[in-house]
Amino acid sequence: MIGRFKSFVKRHWPVLRLRTIIFAILLFVAALPGISALFLRVYENTLVRQTEAELLAQSAALAATAQALWPRGTPPASDRARVVVDASPQWTAIDLRTSDILPERPGATPATLPPDQDAQRVAQLLAPILETTEARTLASIQFIDRNGVVATGYEAGGSYAALPEITSALAGRPATVFRRNGNYRPRYSFEWLSRASALRLHHAHPVIVGGQVKGALLLSRSPRALFRGLYEDRGKILLGVVAIFGLLVLLSGVLSRAIVRPIEALSRATRDVAAGRGSVPPDPDLSVTEIRALYEDFRVMAESLAHRSRYVRDFAASVSHEFKTPLSGIRGAIELLEDHGESMTRAERGQFLANISADADRLSHLVGRLMELARADMRVPDSNSRADVLQGLTRVADGFRTESFHVDIRQSVPLPKVRAEPSTIEAVAATIMENSRQAGASTLTIAGAADRDWVIIDLRDDGPGIPASDREHIFAPFFTSKREAGGSGLGLAIARSLVEASRGQLLLVPSAIGAHFSLRLPSV
Repeated sequence: MIGRFKSFVKRHWPVLRLRTIIFAILLFVAALPGISALFLRVYENTLVRQTEAELLAQSAALAATAQALWPRGTPPASDRARVVVDASPQWTAIDLRTSDILPERPGATPATLPPDQDAQRVAQLLAPILETTEARTLASIQFIDRNGVVATGYEAGGSYAALPEITSALAGRPATVFRRNGNYRPRYSFEWLSRASALRLHHAHPVIVGGQVKGALLLSRSPRALFRGLYEDRGKILLGVVAIFGLLVLLSGVLSRAIVRPIEALSRATRDVAAGRGSVPPDPDLSVTEIRALYEDFRVMAESLAHRSRYVRDFAASVSHEFKTPLSGIRGAIELLEDHGESMTRAERGQFLANISADADRLSHLVGRLMELARADMRVPDSNSRADVLQGLTRVADGFRTESFHVDIRQSVPLPKVRAEPSTIEAVAATIMENSRQAGASTLTIAGAADRDWVIIDLRDDGPGIPASDREHIFAPFFTSKREAGGSGLGLAIARSLVEASRGQLLLVPSAIGAHFSLRLPSV
């Protein structure tokens, strides 16, 4: 099932531009605060908490006023009637997501006990204050005596003793509840989006005198409407929206300049290079580290492709030239034998056949060396390879030492191992020693040194050296000064390819006496 779903997504997933994806992500992030405010009720819950906080403050102030107005000389309360007064700050507790929503507040029931006389006198004194507060705050305020009878306000004379918020307040504990608003009628088209529109907050606060609950204040008010709150805070909200979208446009522009445009330029350059034209674009002015690294990698790749293209072109020309000479000799000898073979002496026919055999041997030798060069060019050395340079040089030197050719290894201190295969070191050393011996050198001196992450091996001979005009071509395939002696000109080319495959270098160092080669290999 998961596989079918993935296949469906792959078939229908649109191919989008990078700037479109970036813009969509930024737009979604920018819209998250709005989504939270409208659908997660974050903003609306804040408005509800704000309304509850206002009711708490009003009830605390009115309760303190009632306490101050309470008649003096009230009989002291018994220990049983006393309550523990909590003087700590009272915090909001209503939450739209977790608080229970009670039904609409029922009407007052007939009182079964007579009104408290002290509460009646305080209610008369408090009435102007309550009326002014109601007019200013739009909250409904009722004063309840200790028996639950409404002393002043809406439904005066009735009893609220059965309401849970009144029961809690008369026990000395303030209480706030959500109740449905039966008189609510929608006024706006999208008011259904607001969950608190049809609700009303009811807060009951005890009036405590001398440690005894003498009554309670019941305040009720609808929370500030979501759309009214948005309208009242429209300046702040509009400023925030403008700032968010301004930042969105700025970020989109920066990302476009830093990522999208450089990638598009690199894509065009890739197509041009693949078609054999164009060049690597300059580094972008505004980019990120990865983009700059990508440009550098592309530049290295383009240079490598150009070098490889020139190498293949020159190599093909050289192979054609090297093969043409022996093939021409073979073809000419065959034609002479076909045309004049019967009139030739046996010695003459033997001479032509010997020439054909020599040319065939040269072709076979060239093919073998070309195979070695191809393997060296395509060689992928083992990354775990470790080799002892001195051990490999000593092994090869023992095979080349003769009475007329001496190999002197001058190394008193041990060298670190290198990241190369032992066969690579032996093949390179054998090529240089063979060239020195064929050039007429009598001594080849070898010395090594460690330089940070490299091991450097110097190989010097006392031969005639390499002419200045030939030094630039010494590592080119098929370049040789001993073609008459059967040289193929591939030995140093193979040696350099082997060394470069191991991330090393084989260099010809200018020298006044003899030939001087420097072999550099990475150390372990």
